[in-house]
Amino acid sequence: MRLTPPRWTGTLAVKTAVFITVMCCALAALLGALVHVSVTNQTVGQARDQALSRLTDAARAYQAGDTLMPGAGIDPPGLPPALRELAADGERGTMVAEHRGRPTMWAAGPADDGRALAVAVDYSQQARTIDGLDRAIVWSAVPAIGTTLLLGFLAVTRVTRRLHATARVARRISAGDLDARVHDDRSRDTGGRDEVAAVAAALDSMAASLQGKLLSEQRFTADVAHELRTPLTGLHAAAELLPPGRPTELVRDRVAALRTLTEDLLEISRLDTGRERLELGTEELGALARRVVRATGGGTEVRVVRDARVETDRRRLERVLGNLVANAHRHGRPPVTLSVNGPVITVRDRGDGYPGYLVAHGPQRFRTEGGAKGHGLGLTIALGQTEVLGARLEFGNPPDGGAEARLTLPQRPPAQGARPDGSM
Repeated sequence: MRLTPPRWTGTLAVKTAVFITVMCCALAALLGALVHVSVTNQTVGQARDQALSRLTDAARAYQAGDTLMPGAGIDPPGLPPALRELAADGERGTMVAEHRGRPTMWAAGPADDGRALAVAVDYSQQARTIDGLDRAIVWSAVPAIGTTLLLGFLAVTRVTRRLHATARVARRISAGDLDARVHDDRSRDTGGRDEVAAVAAALDSMAASLQGKLLSEQRFTADVAHELRTPLTGLHAAAELLPPGRPTELVRDRVAALRTLTEDLLEISRLDTGRERLELGTEELGALARRVVRATGGGTEVRVVRDARVETDRRRLERVLGNLVANAHRHGRPPVTLSVNGPVITVRDRGDGYPGYLVAHGPQRFRTEGGAKGHGLGLTIALGQTEVLGARLEFGNPPDGGAEARLTLPQRPPAQGARPDGSM
């Protein structure tokens, strides 16, 4: 069984705080160990020199037959066995050991008959000095680590706050809000710009470039559609003057297709501007679905599971459903069913299903697959009008075959002129 760690463990602030804490603890431990070793060596060295000096004086007194000084003696009780053996072998040495419940520095050297001459020096003061130093190191390290952690966390929080702001703007741009910008103050300073500011500046530059290209594409689409409208009107009038016959029917059919394509392009350009206005009214979805089916020429079964009255723009909703039904007949196979279940309207056919790219990313204008005829504008217009309505349009392929478009109308109507992303 694989356990997933909590989300907070993956944040940069937490990782940085853990890293700072570990590094501060390691640094404090290293410095404390170095200070401890240095002071201990110095303290022990001084005590050892003092004990050896007393041992030298005691050896002179012993050789002269004088009385030994206090703390000195031959094989005194409490002398560590290891130090006694060292003295018996003719060597001098020192050792710290407990004697009568107190730390003592022993110094021992050889005496006659294999005995040891030893001197005991009180080591209590030195031991207290070392213990006090260790406590001071620990208690000074704790606030130092806490202060460093706090300052580091505040510094990292400032960086992560800017990163989160940049991420929010990136998500807004991906959702279609091309006016979103980071506007990081440090991004304007080209000399002292840090990495976060560089990312923010790059994101703002990318958004501006993308917005410019899309606006240029939208203007081009609108200009082409408007320029085509006038000659197509003349061509349509000329086609009406042709004598009856098969060639005339072909010409009129192609002119009608061009006029439909031009009107679709104009509608898409209007949707791209985001300035469409809703004309709200209360509509009964069952009756509206039947009107749409009649307008498309029939051949579609209407099922009203649960009727509903919603406040919506009737013309736009009919346009969406009409395009979905027409697409089902054109690219799917019968039977085509239009179902109403409260605010959810479903259009389904029994064809080969929607292409994978359409299910994953939505319809794309002028893209078709599998040799299908059309320009991919019908579903693009349906999706655009759905956004104006504040509704949600989803495409999928049911497990038992066919294609299904699900339109979910909002429970509350959006404000006049408002788009789903909140822009006007």
